[in-house]
Amino acid sequence: MRITIRIDEDLYLQAKAAASREGHAVSQLIEDAVRTALQPRSDVPGNVEDLPVFGGSGLLPGVDLDDRRSLLDVMGQGVSVGALR
Repeated sequence: MRITIRIDEDLYLQAKAAASREGHAVSQLIEDAVRTALQPRSDVPGNVEDLPVFGGSGLLPGVDLDDRRSLLDVMGQGVSVGALR
């Protein structure tokens, strides 16, 4: 199908250069971009890494996650986790 669209000149020049580098016509580059934009998006990102999980009985004594200063104090004590339990 043949259509006419209005597009920013700088954007067109970038698209033209990208299409040229890939050996495609600008129309093919635009078709690919529109196809990509119209694909359903997943709520879950594709490459999610598992976070480490640690066992235990909760927070260490003296740690209050709502109080940044006390948390920094505990972190700055230089005491091993085992000694704090």
